[in-house]
Amino acid sequence: MAEKRSCQEAVAVILPSLDPDAKFSGVVDGLVNSGFQHIVIVDDGSDADHQFWFEKADVYPQCTVIHHGVNKGKGRALKTAFEHVRRELPDVAGVITIDGDGQHLLQDIIACAEKMLENQDKVVLGCRDFDAPGVPPRSVAGNKTTNRLFKLFYGITISDTQTGLRAIPRRFLERFIEMEGERFEYETNMLLQMKKQHIVWLEQPIATVYDPEDYSSHYNALKDSWRILKIMLRNGR
Repeated sequence: MAEKRSCQEAVAVILPSLDPDAKFSGVVDGLVNSGFQHIVIVDDGSDADHQFWFEKADVYPQCTVIHHGVNKGKGRALKTAFEHVRRELPDVAGVITIDGDGQHLLQDIIACAEKMLENQDKVVLGCRDFDAPGVPPRSVAGNKTTNRLFKLFYGITISDTQTGLRAIPRRFLERFIEMEGERFEYETNMLLQMKKQHIVWLEQPIATVYDPEDYSSHYNALKDSWRILKIMLRNGR
């Protein structure tokens, strides 16, 4: 009987990033030190002042850094990484997408990856508790509103529709690459298409982490909310 591989060996970590800082480096160091063998980083058009962090990560043999010459959006960055895994990492059983700002704790990344390996016909969503203390009000309002819309219009019950921590079996990568969306709306469409394509998902509870002194996002409230709304209107049940 073949020896069971650890999730650090069997799963590729996908890390899209735009203009990272020291938190990004801490995330990469944590992944490497925990034993992850395949870390695919996509520089989504970061400026020259932030290239140092990608160069620092690229020193690790476990890391592959792919550069977009211009900003193409988080959706496209994820698809670029999925394509790389399909083409260059044939032995990887699946991927797990994370953010580079420290919101996703190492133990939660591992828990989601292990759950996906145990359920290779299902996607695993790392879901936060938005009733926990210290969560920024705009995040609480935005997530709970989106959750209600998913339930009302599509019959989809997900406790964290905006999570960036998602473990995806290899068998689904081609379908995820073909899904519509280039920016933040891609992650919303991913959930809608999972229902349409009968891709089953599981939830894994994860810590809700925010730094109240340094809470920022590349999410554009007006433009990205409009893109998400258009995706939802086009995919009504």
